[in-house]
Amino acid sequence: MEKRRLGSSDLEITPVVLGAWAIGGSMWGGQDEREAVAAIHASLDAGINLIDTAAVYGMGRSEEIVGRALRERRAGGERPLVATKCGLIWDSTEGTRKFEMVDVDGSRRPIHHDLRPQAVRAGCEASLRRLGRDVIDLYQIHWPDPALATEDSFGELLKLREEGKIRWIGVSNFSAEQLRAACKVGAGGIVSDQPQYNLLDRAIESDVLPFCRQEQVGVIAYSPMGRGLLTGKFGAQHNFAGNDHRGGLRWFQPQVLPRVQAALEKARPMASAYGVSLGNLAVAWVTSGPGITAAIVGARDAAQAVENARAAAVKLSEADRATLSGWFAGI
Repeated sequence: MEKRRLGSSDLEITPVVLGAWAIGGSMWGGQDEREAVAAIHASLDAGINLIDTAAVYGMGRSEEIVGRALRERRAGGERPLVATKCGLIWDSTEGTRKFEMVDVDGSRRPIHHDLRPQAVRAGCEASLRRLGRDVIDLYQIHWPDPALATEDSFGELLKLREEGKIRWIGVSNFSAEQLRAACKVGAGGIVSDQPQYNLLDRAIESDVLPFCRQEQVGVIAYSPMGRGLLTGKFGAQHNFAGNDHRGGLRWFQPQVLPRVQAALEKARPMASAYGVSLGNLAVAWVTSGPGITAAIVGARDAAQAVENARAAAVKLSEADRATLSGWFAGI
């Protein structure tokens, strides 16, 4: 599989990255752990070389499953890269309350935002334990904290890098202004940003993407398939489990969903022409975008993992990318 340099780092990553949010279970209606491990193994077998997770995904469970899968992985071959995130905590009331997470058992857990230096360090050490690793390849601030100056947070990240606990520093969900400030902190600064980007959400095209291209910041886009909607598999009457966050998203609402489905019907012949699924076509639209390094695609079983990896081989023409953009504009 093709590899691309991530920003100014020495990381060479595949254009399709395995996302491990859903396998944490929380907010996704639960997850069978054996299926999750199989999905990770199948992704690696298909050539994907980076797994992206976060401490808060499943409140530590996603990292634990990733760690288990990598331990069970046969020795030899390329060492898989792991990216994870800090800043959202569930086992303390320190920091600013950000949202409430519904766990797989239906219980509600308050999630707090804490990027104080001591929290950044504690989060890193906890992630290393759960992942069973000596070093995290890419350690990212999950969300910017408006209640806290970022200099101290990045200062601690630089210390962790100097100590060899992390290799590179990234961020997620940062605005162009926040990225500009982050790039000024410390030697080497940040090497990547992780924003939401897909055919239905192109907000980053106005300022984030141009900034990243100019400053050589890699972009690893999440939700390239619109939380699964752009696969074309969701009908108008689909009912999500009570702890599945997608039921509350605008894209899945009755006033929006028919317009998405109409655009998907237009896209079906194009997907067929490329010999791929609608989901693959949506991912290829993202990875073919100027300044995009990779797209994060979740998989909950081995079959999904194999199917998702096929998107990396799609070479979408500029004309077809522009046509797709037009079909989904303004939804």
